[in-house]
Amino acid sequence: MSLLPRTAEEFSSAEYWERFFKKRGEKAFEWYGDYNKLCGVLHKYIKVQHKVLVVGCGNSELSEQLYDVGYKHLTNIDISETVVTHMNQRNAERRPGLTFHQVDATQTPYEDASYQAALDKGTLDAMASEEEGALARNMLTEVGRVLSVGGRYVCVTLAQESVIKLAVEHFVQLGWAVRLHCLQEESGKEEDSFALPVFVLVCTKFRQPMPTPILEMCLGEDGAPTRLTQVTELLSAVREHQAYSVLKKRLRTGTDASSNLSLTLCHTKTGLPRYTLTVQDCPPGAKVPRSNQFAIFIVPQGSETAWLYSSSEGRRQLAASANFRRLVIVAMHRNQEYTDMQAVQSELSPMVMDLAPPGMSANQQVPFLSVGGDLGWREEVSRGVSELSGEYCVENVKGEDGEMYRRLVFLSNAALVQSESRLVPSSTASSHKKKNKKKVKPTAAPTTCSTSLSVDSGFLCCDHHEVMVAGLAMLGARTPLNKGVPVSVLLVGLGGGGLPQFLRDFVPDVTVEVVELDPVVMEVAKEWFGFRPDDRLTVTLGDGLERICALEKEGGRLFDVIMFDVDNKDSTVGMSCPPAAFVETSTLQKVCSLLTLRGVFILNLVCRDSVLRKSVLERVSSVFPTILSRKIEGEVNEVLLCSRGEDETPDAARILPSLNQAAKSLQSALCSNRTGANSSPHIDIAELLKDLKVE
Repeated sequence: MSLLPRTAEEFSSAEYWERFFKKRGEKAFEWYGDYNKLCGVLHKYIKVQHKVLVVGCGNSELSEQLYDVGYKHLTNIDISETVVTHMNQRNAERRPGLTFHQVDATQTPYEDASYQAALDKGTLDAMASEEEGALARNMLTEVGRVLSVGGRYVCVTLAQESVIKLAVEHFVQLGWAVRLHCLQEESGKEEDSFALPVFVLVCTKFRQPMPTPILEMCLGEDGAPTRLTQVTELLSAVREHQAYSVLKKRLRTGTDASSNLSLTLCHTKTGLPRYTLTVQDCPPGAKVPRSNQFAIFIVPQGSETAWLYSSSEGRRQLAASANFRRLVIVAMHRNQEYTDMQAVQSELSPMVMDLAPPGMSANQQVPFLSVGGDLGWREEVSRGVSELSGEYCVENVKGEDGEMYRRLVFLSNAALVQSESRLVPSSTASSHKKKNKKKVKPTAAPTTCSTSLSVDSGFLCCDHHEVMVAGLAMLGARTPLNKGVPVSVLLVGLGGGGLPQFLRDFVPDVTVEVVELDPVVMEVAKEWFGFRPDDRLTVTLGDGLERICALEKEGGRLFDVIMFDVDNKDSTVGMSCPPAAFVETSTLQKVCSLLTLRGVFILNLVCRDSVLRKSVLERVSSVFPTILSRKIEGEVNEVLLCSRGEDETPDAARILPSLNQAAKSLQSALCSNRTGANSSPHIDIAELLKDLKVE
């Protein structure tokens, strides 16, 4: 429908509502609901014996229906002589006590405090657009005058943001109590109903103005009120309900396998995110059993960042595997407790049918699916704040493979795991001190006590880290990586320290300098991820670009390998790794000048923008004529292995055939050089280099 907004934010756009009211047509007031829809909330606030002023009555049947059920003290006013004449004639015989008067709602002839209620169905919405809201404010002032103490202004509205803001702020300034009901559609009626919800604003007059605003939001006519502190919170809640109603309308009237509609459900009391639901429909023409209409899939805790659940392609694959017409994928949030699968089902069941596909019976049972039948496991072990990166948490999770993992997550981008390490049982593991650290109770007990676990330094969780290590085989194109042949590495970006620690523990005669901008990250790596700096593994705190410039300026020191594994904090750019400045031509030239003749530059590139990626590759190839790339399956990451292209260095065509032998040599060297590690290296160099591509 052309009147529906594309985003929740559009509900606050004056242009959207201007188009809406121009297009609404003669049947506009049907969208506000009839007596049957409104009677519950009207009877709650307006009593039969009340004297009621109906402002802007128009030709609505609402007053007639109220009169028929016992409301005999209704005064109906409208500025249109035609409407008033028509309504009086229509009711002269059947309802002789129901009268209509031509009166301007902004200046009525009625005495002060002469009514117990004022009823408004759509009049405020219509008047608020006139004279920049002055007309509506005058009407509200007049309503306040004629209402007695304890009297209520009851307004049926579509809650255009500028309208509801005007009315709420007006009554808050007068010290009245303000409550807003969002009326829900009856289950199963979505196909025939208008998508936008109807709201009922109830403002109550007090003898003495309230010093602190009373703002409340209710879902439905009998929903428990939620107390809010600011008008902006109320407006935000209105937008959310409007957006959710539109979402329900779209889901109940059609399917779209290409869309990724999602919504977040928050905890009622705290307002914190509790569940994120993503709707995935099967493609047209898919052969789905008639009984497989709809299912809910619960993502195990700690697995929400996995490709299968976090990417569009992964969710489509999951839905195809489940083979349901519509699959709703549910991710659970950090800092929330979940008892068990049954409790989660009970919590989600009341709203499940809101998301059901078109034509599905309201009585049909909806299955809940999961991996292994449980919720997974997550334990937050540390939380803190970095001045550079914001709030972070360290958590232990149980993977779908049954193994335990430790993760570093920056909460500004909670969907991205910054660093990850596998945990192994350790009888000698010392308990970590947690002074001034927040601790969150785990949602279930793991099979192994988390305090008896230590980081497995021989296991690299990130696939791109494995490829970066395998890239050292390019050094072996000239000199085998054996003991007695030093290897120097400069790595920009520490993370949890898994990559540099692996290099330190398994590469013969290696020295690694890590450059890390954030000192908090280094402390987290040492305390929680088994990072152990020593004379062969050092950390330079500071900016990576400044360190490269300083090394070039100093001169004399060269590296066999320079690695960039640093993320980009600027989310507006289509490249999340590295920051754009790291792949400027001037920076790449400095990197090249710091490499030995056999040296290799290894870049972790994460670029979703194809045009930007092409530009980056052009700049890299202008400095490094030999570039081999390796895409990471299921990820945006790709690793570029770049050599200088000097006469002494083989070109790409000659490097590829020699890499097989170099891979074997590197594999042998890694396995024979376990230095201080608590396990052997879990890596297959030859397999990692099998799919290299010449750029």
